[in-house]
Amino acid sequence: MARDLYSVLGVARDADEDTIKKAFRKLAVQYHPDKAPGKANEAKFKEINRAYEVLSDKQKRSLYDEFGEDSLQQGFDPERARFVRQYGGGRGRAGGAGGGAPFNVEEIFGGGGGGGGVPGDFGDLFGDMFGRIRGGGARGARAARKGQDVESEVTIDFVSAVKGTTVQLQREGEEPMTVRIPAGANEGSRIRVPGQGAPGMGGGPAGDLLLTIHVTPHPLFKREGDDLRLDVPVSIGEAYFGGKVKVPTPDGEVTLKVPAHTQSGQVLRLKGKGVARKGKEAGDLYVRFLIHVRTEEDPRVAEAVKELDLPGEELRRELRF
Repeated sequence: MARDLYSVLGVARDADEDTIKKAFRKLAVQYHPDKAPGKANEAKFKEINRAYEVLSDKQKRSLYDEFGEDSLQQGFDPERARFVRQYGGGRGRAGGAGGGAPFNVEEIFGGGGGGGGVPGDFGDLFGDMFGRIRGGGARGARAARKGQDVESEVTIDFVSAVKGTTVQLQREGEEPMTVRIPAGANEGSRIRVPGQGAPGMGGGPAGDLLLTIHVTPHPLFKREGDDLRLDVPVSIGEAYFGGKVKVPTPDGEVTLKVPAHTQSGQVLRLKGKGVARKGKEAGDLYVRFLIHVRTEEDPRVAEAVKELDLPGEELRRELRF
């Protein structure tokens, strides 16, 4: 029997969305195959993803609370389930965490027309009733409906988000799929993958996969919209005399001229060297120079610093609130 999804994430049944998300992220990091290899951890990671996929979706969570594990099976019809539970009598209890009155799981999926004490025309009764509700003309007909959209999340590194990448996703019991993350994705970006959601009803098309992107920070680059910012250390000599330094960008390394007499904190802009998204003008890269001085205890260094030194109080004369 499948574990209760709330127990999988370690949250209470009345936990809010934020609590569920925090619990998922903590467990996902702990059991991610890249950090915790092994079949047991891989299975745990899949179980965690499955639990979050359901509990982060309001509609799926509501059905799970009402019907338990059976609500997650392909082709489950909540209207039919409620009808069976109300009028079908006590012909076996559905397993799962949702509880509720007894009902026969096969009847929910249209398989209860034969044995097991179910009247022969019980399935026909459902088809006739729901066919009329949904506008079906013939007895037992069901209108085609598109399947529900499924929400999921994926975490990628900063460089992959800026330059674009592909990720492999796999839901429990299904074949893996390759999803293309376009260049310029940012924290919280959402991608719609057509046809990768829940199966349709009555021959309708499958829903879509709505994928939320999370991006791990870069140790050096900072992103502001489509612009990037980078601190570049320079020596006193490079700052005073000027020079050329090599600077990394998303398009590769470029050579940047350091103007003579550059001050620490001075910023230069490299136009078009930021984040490039399809159909939009590329952002810029802002380089901030930070002057580094020698730190060893050396009399010659001390004398040179004294020679270069400026009156500090004079430099800070204009500082005021």
